[in-house]
This record gives sequence, structure tokens and C-alpha cells, in this order.
Amino acid sequence: MIAKSLNMKKTKVRWFVLALIFLIYMVAGADRSNIGMVVPYLKESFNLTNTDIGAMASFFYIAYAVVQVPSGHLYGKYGVKKLFSLAVVLTSAATLIMGLANSGAHLKAARALLGFSEGPINIGCLSTINKWFPKQEKGIATGVFMASIKFAPAFVPPLCAWIIMTYGWREVFYVFAIPGIFLAVLWYIFVSNSPENSKFINAAEVNYINTSAVSVKEGTKNNSIQPAKQNRALDALIRTRVIDPLATNKDVLKSWNVWADALGYFFLVGITYTIMTWIPTYLVHVKHFSIIKVGLVASAPWVGAVIGNLLGGIISDKLFQSRRKPTMLITAASTVFLMISLLYAPADPTALGLLLLVAGIFLNLGYSMFLAYPMGITTKEKCPFAASIVNTAGSLGGAFAPFVVGVILDTFSWNSVFVFLAIISLITFVLLITMIEPIQK
Repeated sequence: MIAKSLNMKKTKVRWFVLALIFLIYMVAGADRSNIGMVVPYLKESFNLTNTDIGAMASFFYIAYAVVQVPSGHLYGKYGVKKLFSLAVVLTSAATLIMGLANSGAHLKAARALLGFSEGPINIGCLSTINKWFPKQEKGIATGVFMASIKFAPAFVPPLCAWIIMTYGWREVFYVFAIPGIFLAVLWYIFVSNSPENSKFINAAEVNYINTSAVSVKEGTKNNSIQPAKQNRALDALIRTRVIDPLATNKDVLKSWNVWADALGYFFLVGITYTIMTWIPTYLVHVKHFSIIKVGLVASAPWVGAVIGNLLGGIISDKLFQSRRKPTMLITAASTVFLMISLLYAPADPTALGLLLLVAGIFLNLGYSMFLAYPMGITTKEKCPFAASIVNTAGSLGGAFAPFVVGVILDTFSWNSVFVFLAIISLITFVLLITMIEPIQK
């Protein structure tokens, strides 16, 4: 079979699967980010405080976090086909319920339901990428995957602004509930639990997926490496090591590298979803922009995020030869300075939009690599479990930071918010330094 596959032109089904991942996670991102444009109307309709809005975001991420590890376990045991499709359908249903809310408590409950429904989608996407792509393409595939959820907020603000001005805020949720149903059906039809089980892929592509390129040689002792000459300094800096992949749940739970990755992702997601939740309100109340200007300027960091995630995946796979830490370190270090720069943000929409665009690019260069990192340190069977730990931490960060920001705003000012975000980005940088860059035997 292998010999025959070498003479066969391989199919490209994995890229169709990635396209579905992009569309589904883009819709999921739209379902969670549309609330940013609706917040001013929710506060007016239900007399909500900033702390209430922060709590609403927290309920989403707490529910999202609760289902991560169970989802990772179930994906590892049963595959992605049925559970993933169900999660996408439930996410659309929860979005619809948001539009039917008649009180602040109803909104919070609906937001928690959205988090519970959407939680399995992220791990399902990562599990699929890990099985459907070879090592030398996993960074690019993960970058495309993570770009999708950042692409959503790039078009969501202007689309929401148009829907609100034309119809009303409830209609935002009604419209956004529709696409997920269609995509869930496509996933169920076309995506199998692994390439080997797909009737759409040939043996040549399966063989290619299961063949990985490794760019370092194992040393003779102490699990050291003998890197290529051009990567010697980089490998020393990022502490590259040849390792035996983590093969049991116990190994994963005992790994500091997994937990450091998770803690760093906790802080980074907190920064990202603070921007998603609060930037529209900042533009309205601090910069006094009109709803149309808010829609345009609020989309700038997400345009940058799409660029950053795509560039980060390409740079990680091509320039750094599937090393994940370099772009992660660049993101953490640059975000410290970018958050400080927002203390002096201009009131001009064009200038502020450019600043937010740059912030979005650098914040996301290494963002997706936090989720690609477990693929390099675990077996394929244990990757969903390790990734679920990292994503659980990210979910808790998404719950933690927006709520803390709401409290800060009710007590201090936006300047205090940007200082807070700079500090947690610095902590992320320190955590990354402690991790190794794994190369599997």
C-alpha cells in the first residue's frame, strides 16, 4: 500500500477540511464577539453596570472552560464527527436564545449556555488538525484555524452596526444563529474521525500526512540535540530538546511545559477578549465616536489579528522550521509595549485604527502557537487532552480578565486597564522562558 501510494498523486482533502474548520470557527467567533457591539444597548435596555457586563463575559468563559477537559477526553476516545457537529448546532441555538432575552439574568444564563455549547469546538478543531496535517504544516493549519475566530470580529462590528441601525439589537443574534446549522451538516457529511477512515482521501495523502519532517538530530546523551548550524543560536535561546512524546494522561499532568503553556495562554486570551468585549465601549465613552466610526475602528485589531495569525503560522513552520516558542515570545514581548502605547492613544479614528491594527498583528503572531505547542510534546492520542488543559486555562483567562477590567473601570480608569494588560503580558513572557522547545524522537 505504501509503495503504491508513492506513485500516486495525492489528493488535497486536508485543505478542504481546514476550510470547513475556518468557516465553523469564524461563525463561532462571530457568535461570541457580536456582544461587543450590542453592550451599550444591553446596558440601556436592562440597566446593567460595567461589572454586570464583565460578569456576563465571565459566565461564558467559565461554562466554556468546564467542558474543555471532558471534550478532550471524548474526542480522544470517540473522534470528532458526531460530537463536533452537535456542538456547532447547539452554539447556533444558544445564539438565538440571546436575542430572546428579557432580563439581565436571562442574558447571563444564555451567555453561559453559549459557552457550554461552543466549548467543544476549539478542541475538535485542534484534534482534527493534529490528525489531518503533517508536522511541517501544523503551524500553518493552526494559524489559519486561529485566524478564523479573529476574522469574525473584523467584519462583525460594521455588520452589527448596520443590523442595529436597520432593525435593532435583537436581530443581531437572530441573523448570526443561521450559518452554524448549515456548516454542522457539511462537517457531518465530509469529515471523518481520521484521514484513514475518509472515503474522500487517497492513500498518497494519508501517507504524506503520516510522514513528518524533522530538522534536528538527536544527540548521543542527555537527550541533547545537534541542531543545524543556522539554528544553533536559536535552539540554545529557546531551549530546544529532543523528547519522548507524552503518552499518558499522567505524563501530561506532570509536565511543567504543558502547564506553563496553559498559564501563558490564560493571560494572552484574557488580553484578547478584553479587547473584544470592551474596545467598542471604550470608543463610545472615552473617544466619543459615532456608532459607524466605532464599527470601523473596532474592526482594526481583528484585521491585524487575522494577518498576525496567518503570518505567525507561516513564520513558525517555514522560518523557524516548526519551532513554536519564537513567535510566542515575540507576541508576549511586543504586547507589553503595545498596551503601554494605548495609554497615549490618539482620538483621531484613522490613527487609532492603525495603532489597533498593529497591536492586533503582534498580539497574534504567536497566539495560535500556544495551541500548536501540545502537538509537539504529546502523542496524537494525548494531544486532545493536553490541548484541552491549555484551552481550559485560556477560557478561564477569558473569564478572568474582562471581569477584572469591569471592576477596574468601575473603580479607576482606562489607563489602569492598559497597565494591567501590560503586566499580565510580561508575566506571559517570563513563563515562556521557562519552557522547552520540544522535538519528538
